[in-house]
Amino acid sequence: MGESVRTLSYGSWPSPVDAALAAAHDGRPDDVGFVGDEVWWTAPRPTEGGRRTLVRRHADGTEEPVLPAPWNVRSRVIEYGGRPWGAATTDSGPLVVFVNFADQRLYAFTPGGGEPRPLTPLSAVGGGLRWIEPDPRPERGEVWCVLEEFTGEGPTDLRRVPVAVPLDGSAADDRGAVRELTSERHRFVTGPRLSPDGRRAAWLAWDHPRMPWDGTELIVAEVGPEGTFQEARTVAGGPEESIAQADWAPDGTLLYASDRTGWWNLYRDGRPLCPREEEFGGPLWKLGQRWFAPLDSGLIAVLHGRGAAVLGILDPETGEVVDAAGPWTEFAPALAAHGERVAAVGASPRSGYEVVELDARTGRARVIGAPHEDATDPEFYPRPRIRTFTGPGGREIHTHLYPPHHPGCRAPDGELPPYVIWAHGGPTSRSPLVLDLEIAYFTSRGIGVAEVNYGGSSGHGREYRNRLREQWGVVDVEDCAAVALALADEGTADRERLAVRGGSAGGWTSAASLATTDV
Repeated sequence: MGESVRTLSYGSWPSPVDAALAAAHDGRPDDVGFVGDEVWWTAPRPTEGGRRTLVRRHADGTEEPVLPAPWNVRSRVIEYGGRPWGAATTDSGPLVVFVNFADQRLYAFTPGGGEPRPLTPLSAVGGGLRWIEPDPRPERGEVWCVLEEFTGEGPTDLRRVPVAVPLDGSAADDRGAVRELTSERHRFVTGPRLSPDGRRAAWLAWDHPRMPWDGTELIVAEVGPEGTFQEARTVAGGPEESIAQADWAPDGTLLYASDRTGWWNLYRDGRPLCPREEEFGGPLWKLGQRWFAPLDSGLIAVLHGRGAAVLGILDPETGEVVDAAGPWTEFAPALAAHGERVAAVGASPRSGYEVVELDARTGRARVIGAPHEDATDPEFYPRPRIRTFTGPGGREIHTHLYPPHHPGCRAPDGELPPYVIWAHGGPTSRSPLVLDLEIAYFTSRGIGVAEVNYGGSSGHGREYRNRLREQWGVVDVEDCAAVALALADEGTADRERLAVRGGSAGGWTSAASLATTDV
């Protein structure tokens, strides 16, 4: 290898990772769920206009996309969307209900039973009618979900409410046939979770101007004989307490993730199960995200960590967590459980997101879907390092550092590399430490990347997250600048060749950095 290594200036190294390759591998599997004993999930199709399809894993291990183009399984509720499908097993096979992106209607179908049929009507008012978190209930002849209904042309002329949609299609042209489940009114709501005995429902709600990571309310109601919610009451949460997720344990106790201590920890009927200074939840950007899933045995599958989310099994009686063995160092908030089986979506710095199944009885974890396949020689993949820098006032800045890396190139002696400061979106989000071909595009060309999880990022507790309150465009900019200057001062980066980039909220941080700093 030594004789084949070429000496070329940073930024000029030839690379097999081009823009087309990175784009072709954009997106990840998501929205995992069990349909009977089978695992299903949504999957990206970058080469088909960016649509998402629904994939079914049969008992023999084969994968089958069950919705061909142009069907696109994706909801626009709150514009960020969330879980767009649900299913129930019936005597005639799986009954699947999903949201189609093009018209935002709910559709129902049985694989092999013909084309999907619409369940909900269209509306010409504002953004129309949108639906999310469908939960088919064939025993009631309904699918429960959240309706987002535009009532006028203004941006605030809308309402969101848990509803029941008839499965017989009678609401396909009749909004009046959609039954509202509660008279409770909040600006934002999640889909209701029904208790094992069917007598209670739980959901989350919050109101403007709060964001869900600032404060949400956990509401519990009795389910009346006609299927409406009665005696709704708030049992946890508030303006300064964020409940990220709630669900029922098999014994009927209520589980939820709350950050009342400054960290999202798990509680059962108000009692902490595993108090730690780490996160067992996250910012609820998409409705239906799941950081924990109760198992039939009483154990709980959890995602937890600081600055990362790993998969483990929590014993609520002892508070002990046993992490799943395997190469995955980051899991998406998309857990599902069936019996003692757990389905998840995991990745690592050397592999993209893939569908993983964990058997809680044996502790065995394995890839069962969307397996990672190297898009190029893995020698061109980045080699990240976890760093913590010091910002203004001595505050910590958590960062992922990706130095230039190429198996066949080196820079001339004494030359320092250019670096790109990478500001994530949100801003209440974080950059996961996983294989990203967009980053490899830069590092394999001799350009370093620093992903800055600036103050305001999630994964490090509420205090770290709250640094950005009324300081957006200040703290994030200061932290990005501090990392850039530290890299230059320590001799890691070329002070004259520093750049900043980002999308969405990260684009604002990038623009503000250019306008307000001299870095």
